Amino acid sequence: MSEAFEGYERQYCEISASLSRKRTEAAAIDGEQKKQKVSEVKSGLEDAETLIRKMDLEVRSLQPSVKAALQAKLREYKSDLNNLKSDVKRISSSKAKNDTRQELLESGMADAIGFSADQRERLLMSTGKLNQSSERIRESRRTMLGTEELGVSILQDLHEQRQSLLHAHNTLHGVDDNVGKSKKILATLSKRMDRNKWIIGCIIVVLLLAIILIIYFKLIY
Repeated sequence: MSEAFEGYERQYCEISASLSRKRTEAAAIDGEQKKQKVSEVKSGLEDAETLIRKMDLEVRSLQPSVKAALQAKLREYKSDLNNLKSDVKRISSSKAKNDTRQELLESGMADAIGFSADQRERLLMSTGKLNQSSERIRESRRTMLGTEELGVSILQDLHEQRQSLLHAHNTLHGVDDNVGKSKKILATLSKRMDRNKWIIGCIIVVLLLAIILIIYFKLIY
């Protein structure tokens, strides 16, 4: 339930109960006192109308799931306000009769008592619902905080795993570089070995030729 609506509702209930008492008092008196009391009631009716408009605007801004129950309350308050206006018009009329005054006196007291009792019950129910809503909000907040902590922990774990993967990737990249360098070195050594083999082979051939020539010349001379 909207906190703003509950605030307007409490103010309206207080004003309505006060207007009901003043209406009853105005019906029981005459003269200037009656005019003053009626003037006070009319002034209070303006304040009550303002609160009704505020509640109406607040209800329109709420979600449909909450709006229906509050609109039913608002209709009751509007009906109560219209009854007060009608009674004030009857009381302020110069042609009102004594039996009408007595009827208003009796019905006004009954309505004021009944309305006040109903409003107290509604206020108690509203307070209980508000407490339940507050408890649900606190529970939701605790759940949200727990979820947030879990999310932070998961993010930290993911960050550590990412760092580990990056480190492993860098290590593998370094190994690949070393393997590439080793291949180049082995290829260079292989070329050198092949070249050395050719050189040694040539030297051996030259030596063999030299030995053969030496032996040949010795045999001739």
